[in-house]
Amino acid sequence: MKQGAVSLLTIMLAVLPGGVGIPSTASAETVLKTGGSGFGLGVMELLAEAYEKSHPGVRVTIVPSLGSSGGIKALLNGSLDFAVSGRPLKEDEKSHGGNAMELARTPFVFIVNGKVNKHDITTRELENIYSGRMAAWPGGAPLRLVLRPKTETDTAIIKGISPAMEQAMESAFAREGMIMAMTDQDSASAVDRVSGALGSGTLTQVLTEKRPVRILSLNGVRPSIKGIRDGSYPLAKTLYLVTSPKTPEAARQFIAFIGSKAGRQILSKYGNLAAEAR
Repeated sequence: MKQGAVSLLTIMLAVLPGGVGIPSTASAETVLKTGGSGFGLGVMELLAEAYEKSHPGVRVTIVPSLGSSGGIKALLNGSLDFAVSGRPLKEDEKSHGGNAMELARTPFVFIVNGKVNKHDITTRELENIYSGRMAAWPGGAPLRLVLRPKTETDTAIIKGISPAMEQAMESAFAREGMIMAMTDQDSASAVDRVSGALGSGTLTQVLTEKRPVRILSLNGVRPSIKGIRDGSYPLAKTLYLVTSPKTPEAARQFIAFIGSKAGRQILSKYGNLAAEAR
């Protein structure tokens, strides 16, 4: 009898509108997906946390570093709702519906392993290090250089520091046994892990990921938002948000939050000069 009664109740609940008298345990949740360039994912997680607190029905999922190209590709094939990019769109990406919005700039920095007794680096020292003429730190400790792939934006930024730097970078790629970091996270992890390591990154990534590395000043100038605003610090990396015609309204509302006063405050706190603040 009990089994029959339960079955009848189940049938009644199934046909009654909304399961009258029984509270629903399911909650509607909007899930947004984003990903792309690794250096922007840490601050994107913090922005997502802030947004979710005021929008309890929304959850933002950050896909681990796909790189700019991978993130844009995933957006255009419908796997992401919007992408994070460290470069402008290519023409073919635009032709497939991609639309990039410049979000912020962050200082591009040189970082060393925390045990390296170094706080400033000069252009001349960088030229010597990348060319292979300087293979040890002052005091004699071995110096290990962490490179990024030739096609990466980071590599282009370093090459642009000086005419001699471009040739020095080519020399670095030609040497055997070099450490090659494929992603922004790999680069920071290698510098943290390898004794005597020198690499590159961004201020926002070091701050948001709480990386235990030392950020170097460049030619006596500390990397800062003020420095990239007034031009006293010369190196910066730009962060873009990329949408497509398929980007849902819920994702566009989150992007609007990122550009709001609250969003810009988070960007600024973690080493970014928001586009609207220039």
